[in-house]
Amino acid sequence: MNSDCDGGATVIPGLPNDVAAWILSKVPYSHHARLKSTCKSWKLLLSSRSFLNSLNKRNHLLCIFPQDPSIASPFLFDPNALAWCPLPPMPCNPQVYGLCNFAAVPLGPHLYVLGGSLFDTRSFPIDRPSPSSATFRFNFHDFSWEPRAPMLTPRGSFACAVVKGRILVAGGGSRHTMFGAAGTRIRSVEQYEVGRDRWVAMDPLPGFRAGCVGFVGGEGREFWVVGGYGTSRTISGVFPVDEYYRDAVVMGVEGGAWREVGDVWADGERVRVGKIVVVDDDGCPTLFMLDGNEILRYDLSSNRWLYESRVPRKAPYNSSFGFVALAGELYVLTHLCVVDFSETRRSRQQKRAGTLFIQIYDPKNKTWRSLVSKSPFNYPIDINSAVLSSICL
Repeated sequence: MNSDCDGGATVIPGLPNDVAAWILSKVPYSHHARLKSTCKSWKLLLSSRSFLNSLNKRNHLLCIFPQDPSIASPFLFDPNALAWCPLPPMPCNPQVYGLCNFAAVPLGPHLYVLGGSLFDTRSFPIDRPSPSSATFRFNFHDFSWEPRAPMLTPRGSFACAVVKGRILVAGGGSRHTMFGAAGTRIRSVEQYEVGRDRWVAMDPLPGFRAGCVGFVGGEGREFWVVGGYGTSRTISGVFPVDEYYRDAVVMGVEGGAWREVGDVWADGERVRVGKIVVVDDDGCPTLFMLDGNEILRYDLSSNRWLYESRVPRKAPYNSSFGFVALAGELYVLTHLCVVDFSETRRSRQQKRAGTLFIQIYDPKNKTWRSLVSKSPFNYPIDINSAVLSSICL
């Protein structure tokens, strides 16, 4: 292991730098930000590309975006060490606010934040959300954000997947979490070439689709877009209601026409519209849906959603679940924020202590376990609308 220290500076006195670097590589990544302030040689080592590569993807981390990342700092959570690490806020544009429904996509030692829905003070009416085309990349080497080429078409609530060093996005619209329905829908499909930092248009979807999920199947040869909603209707001409898709569409990764997959719900069967995540097991993706307290698994051969398991503990009253895949397992998250009255009476500000309760399902062994961690968010967050992403370093 190369120590990459400036001018041969000593990392740990009395030890060869290679041995010292090996020791520090055993420290969970969630603690690295604090270790960098120890001395200059540690900062140089922990920030070096070779050191990050030496971690050999042992650190499976969960990234939580509680709100607009340009206002509220996202956090990394290490479930093995039960440790939290704040990330710096994303670069801020003073003319827009309320970013949500964006995609957080891990790729190598980077985390990409793509698109989303927001409010723009320059638009009219000012209370109507607009889609964003912005692309930002977080670099885990120097722990900073950097802007990248924007998407060709602004979008939020869209399908995305990573294949062969490229990012594919499809569909989307301007839906915002503050509104239960409505918003625009699009058919546009693009791919991002990381090395060239450019977006390239591809054949559009067969129909308008937003709120969908994407994954790569067929041994990396097919891009699947599942679920979502298309056209909307109104009740009494006032209240917007979504029309949800019952099928999926598939396109070859190298291009070509889209083909439609039949309905995944039988006639008369209730259509589920829960959160969908993808578990990638050695190149074999499996889709899981969390609908209420039930977890369903998509069976590709029968083109049906099948019952898989039930969450052991229901979400407390007035709270909701977050759902994300990490290291081949399903994480069902609940965030609780209670008032701490242990402060002295002179303190007028009540301290809020947040707790993150995680129920973890192992699809291979069909078993559940749970974790409890003190949350760094000292304010109530809607874990259902928070953007969750997993990354391996």
